[in-house]
Amino acid sequence: MQNSNSDFEKPQTDNTEFEIQLTPLALEMLANIKDKRHQKALSSRIDKLKIEPEKQGKPLTGQLINYRSLRAVGQRYRIVYQVENDKVVILVVGISLRKDGDKGDIYNLLQKLL
Repeated sequence: MQNSNSDFEKPQTDNTEFEIQLTPLALEMLANIKDKRHQKALSSRIDKLKIEPEKQGKPLTGQLINYRSLRAVGQRYRIVYQVENDKVVILVVGISLRKDGDKGDIYNLLQKLL
């Protein structure tokens, strides 16, 4: 017997595939990575965000509270993204090396730009 209650909604399954979008800044950052193997590995890791993006990476704090960070390429790089559940979209806003304490650190750069 089917439920005829119009208020009943099927819960979103964990297999929902999100669309990946990269901001112009993220595209530029990816293009500026000289090592093509790293570019390919980062692109592959970004593609994996399509499934269960909120179970990947870690939530950021402070000025970047609405974003998540994912380690990639031997933990050296960070992919910073935002999950937009209402649009089923992953918005990648930055890709760069993690340089703790350096003004060129990905988190320092994004705090200035976002």
